Amino acid sequence: MQPTRNNPRPCAAARGDAHSFARTPVSLASIILISAGFASAGLSASAQVADPAQQAATASADAIKQREQELEATKAQQKNSAEVQQQLKAEIAAIGQDRSKLNGQLIDVAAQVRTVETRIGDAEARLRPLDAREQQIRGSLDSRRSEVVEVLAALQRAGRRTPPALLVRPEDALQSLRTAILLGSVVPELRSRAEALARDLSELVALRKTIGAERDRLAGDRDKLTEDQTRLAALVDERQRKQSEAEKDLATEGARAVALSKQVDSLQGLISKMEQDLKSAAKAAAAATMQGTPATADGKPNVGGLKNPSRLSPAIAFASAKGLLALPVNGVKIREFGGSDGAGGVEKGISLATRPGAQVTTPCDGWVVYAGPFRSYGQLLILNAGGGYHVLIAGMGRISVNIGQFVLTGEPVATMGTTSQVASILAANASQPVLYIEFRKDGTPIDPGPWWAAKEGEKVRG
Repeated sequence: MQPTRNNPRPCAAARGDAHSFARTPVSLASIILISAGFASAGLSASAQVADPAQQAATASADAIKQREQELEATKAQQKNSAEVQQQLKAEIAAIGQDRSKLNGQLIDVAAQVRTVETRIGDAEARLRPLDAREQQIRGSLDSRRSEVVEVLAALQRAGRRTPPALLVRPEDALQSLRTAILLGSVVPELRSRAEALARDLSELVALRKTIGAERDRLAGDRDKLTEDQTRLAALVDERQRKQSEAEKDLATEGARAVALSKQVDSLQGLISKMEQDLKSAAKAAAAATMQGTPATADGKPNVGGLKNPSRLSPAIAFASAKGLLALPVNGVKIREFGGSDGAGGVEKGISLATRPGAQVTTPCDGWVVYAGPFRSYGQLLILNAGGGYHVLIAGMGRISVNIGQFVLTGEPVATMGTTSQVASILAANASQPVLYIEFRKDGTPIDPGPWWAAKEGEKVRG
């Protein structure tokens, strides 16, 4: 008599575990589990022998449908953009001639833009190691695809059930492997292999959920950034329109400033030339004698004046603002004051690598004495902060203020371009925009380090 072959069914615990695991929430996006090689191996024979004419007709119909959907989406975006622009115009018109309201809006929206820029940068930094780990796991699974096939085929034989569709979801394969582990007493040789695969698949499922959530938040922040940038651009245009109305000869003065800048070779020469020979810059330099409120007897400045958006002179004396100023742009410091400049000299300022199009704001109150291109600095902005102090900011893609204008702490004054504009940074093969910042006292470069706030909560804001 032939012995009966054992073909045990999964125990109740195994069925219960598989059932409970099947209720696990589906991940945000389906992913290819093994590799493109698996995908090509899984193509059905009918797909491979389909009528070429039929395939072409289907592809053409799909392309037309996709194009129609894209056109509809574009029309909807255009309509929404037009509505937003109309709303912005109405809001800005409501501000009217109230300079303090306009300044307050400019500072608030610029701060929002920089906050969202920071969130986007943080999200991208979190995604990089997650994406790298996902690729590592996928590569490991791809290299073991024959083992996956073997384990799942053994599972099919052991449980008399159809193996999962490997190319659909990692959750399906994970559920089957969990069952395989519970069957380990019957098929012990599968246990260690199934456990190893299950661990990788579990991590892959968790990673995909985390990455999906991060990408959703990132997309939301990018949409918010676009909205804020649109609003900020409209506010900046209104500010400059009012400035143009007040100073009828701004265009002439700007052209003359650029012409004068070509007559000097040094930054100090440029500052002197502007403040002596250019009417609007000279006017700003004269006004800069109003240095702002000095520190009190205990050495602490009164920052209350920064809350007045209608002020026309510095709220705090620059010398008293040590440890309070925010960097003018979000970025990573790549060069320090006093370090090597890469050409045998020393750095007279600091350099920050930024995102393309990043918002640049003023670190302090001050009068614009130069705004335009200068030598190897690209676009250069010089502020007279009073008390013999000047703040130089260079490397932007576009400056949005005029010579003679008084700007407030945190006010938007420029945006970064897409590449580095400063020659010394270009020579170092920088692949992203770089902002150069330099402080001067009575014409001599000084270390800006003592002025920067160490923590977010210590920064002064308008």
